[in-house]
Amino acid sequence: MFKGRYNHSLDTKGRVSLPARFRESLQVGGDDRVVLTPALDATFPHIDVYPWQRWLEFENRLAAKPLFDENVILLKRLVVANAIECPIDSHGRILVPASHRELAAVDRDAIWLGMTRTIELWSPEIWARAESEALANIQDVRRGLAALDL
Repeated sequence: MFKGRYNHSLDTKGRVSLPARFRESLQVGGDDRVVLTPALDATFPHIDVYPWQRWLEFENRLAAKPLFDENVILLKRLVVANAIECPIDSHGRILVPASHRELAAVDRDAIWLGMTRTIELWSPEIWARAESEALANIQDVRRGLAALDL
């Protein structure tokens, strides 16, 4: 399980270290690679990061959906077609492709967010806006969570 927020920097080649706690969780799951794909969030663009096994589960569930369903087709076009497999190097880093960095406005600095079963990679500026908006709407969030019975 992934949790927490971590600040990291990208090197000139676009590599960024996965937080040590995330690497430990990946190793427990037997994952030596992750899959990066743009998040489906037009307001706050960022990168979704899936452990390899979790990505395979997602693909299998998606493959079982109706082939000609419009939402399935759009999901494949937006998420699967833009997914990139990234090995974790011996220093615990992944190479974030330039196209993904550009889409998520991740430049020199990045923020990792643990999201239980997946990870997110954000630019600090966009994350600050997203967090600020969430805090401004905290009462709505609380009401929504109450309905989920968490």
